[in-house]
Amino acid sequence: MRITIVGCGSIGQKLAAAADEMAEVKRIYIMDIVKEKAEQVASGLKKAIVVDDVEEELYHCDLVIESASQDAVRTIMPKVVARGVDIMITSVGALVDDEFRNAVYQKAKECEAKIYIPSGAACGTDGLRSSAVGRLDEVELITTKAPVSLKGAPFLDLDHLDLDSIKEPTEIFNGPARDAVKLFPRNVNIAATVSLLGIGFDKTRVRVIVDPATHTNSHELRLKGEFGEMVCHTYNVPDPETPQTSHLAAMSTISALKRIVRSEWIGI
Repeated sequence: MRITIVGCGSIGQKLAAAADEMAEVKRIYIMDIVKEKAEQVASGLKKAIVVDDVEEELYHCDLVIESASQDAVRTIMPKVVARGVDIMITSVGALVDDEFRNAVYQKAKECEAKIYIPSGAACGTDGLRSSAVGRLDEVELITTKAPVSLKGAPFLDLDHLDLDSIKEPTEIFNGPARDAVKLFPRNVNIAATVSLLGIGFDKTRVRVIVDPATHTNSHELRLKGEFGEMVCHTYNVPDPETPQTSHLAAMSTISALKRIVRSEWIGI
């Protein structure tokens, strides 16, 4: 298999290193908006070469993996699926745009391209996926992070909130997932995944809590439906280089790639 990785941040770097050790992966094409970053990552790998554009090697590529941003998803996803190439995305919040999501889903169906979304930084998505087969009444995601893990979120500018002034656990957002993924695009991508698996962006509730004493990125998923009730709480170690990202998010992407290249679907 030949893969393209778009984005050389924390997740992209870890994914590229893991893919380089997979026997099933024969070639890794790497690109980043800052070409020097891509070159630095590729220099430490055996199978990687740098490309300037995702379309450059699409005729030779079996899978494109986005690990950059919601903007990157909006730019590359239509091009990739239109060529009939499979794609995995990590910036799932880009799919909050109903028109965009429906268009790429339809194009992927027409061109026989698969769309993969890893489980990300929250456990319990398997139970959510199964419970959504029946009646699902409530889905709530409660995210708790340290101030440093929320730096740069558009919500802070909109609300004129000074994170450094918060001295105790404080809820700063309580609303639908549709708003959450726009206001916290690098912090609660899992809310988009949960929405797509369950009852949608408007009915899924998201709460964001700032806790200056916490050392984890915490996601608590709560479900109620005809299956019963479920509460699943994940306490993630933040990535040391990118605190907005949980270490489990990168591991989830690597795990998804392993399943794809090996065609192993345990626990689906």
